[in-house]
Amino acid sequence: MGRLLIVVDMQNDFVDGALGFDDASDVIDGIVEKINEYKASGDEVVYTLDTHFDNYMDTQEGHNLPVPHCIKGTEGHKLVPALEEVLSDCLCFEKPTFGSLKLGNYINDNEDKYETIEICGLVSNICVISNAIMAKAAAPEAEIIVDSRLTDSFDKKLDSETFDILKGVQVTVI
Repeated sequence: MGRLLIVVDMQNDFVDGALGFDDASDVIDGIVEKINEYKASGDEVVYTLDTHFDNYMDTQEGHNLPVPHCIKGTEGHKLVPALEEVLSDCLCFEKPTFGSLKLGNYINDNEDKYETIEICGLVSNICVISNAIMAKAAAPEAEIIVDSRLTDSFDKKLDSETFDILKGVQVTVI
């Protein structure tokens, strides 16, 4: 059995765009290293892209978070430059909301392949936690891991609380 690394929403809008925050860029180098480590050992790497359209403000998310972001076709939707090449040969899951059902189904269809599933990226208390819980549901016998050094949030209190919640649902936080 192998390992799966999921890189969540490392997009321009979450680092220095519409929803960017000061510490977001601090995780980039570590994520690049983690991707290279997984690839070097022959393990699988996939990534997600938060993906919205021009009607974002008419969606439920747009009503609750009225900041257009990650609109497909914009610079904000693209991966941060440091990750473009290293993820260019990896499977991408565009997702219209916090968790990717397509990613969850992919994991479920391949759950016997994975001993561990590790998740990193942005933002810890929204999309990282959503996809970690989805991975746990899709592959309940795999160890789900979130590396706290490779995720962050604009809200440090929620960031910390997220790790406690993840531990409570049997996700390993390192």
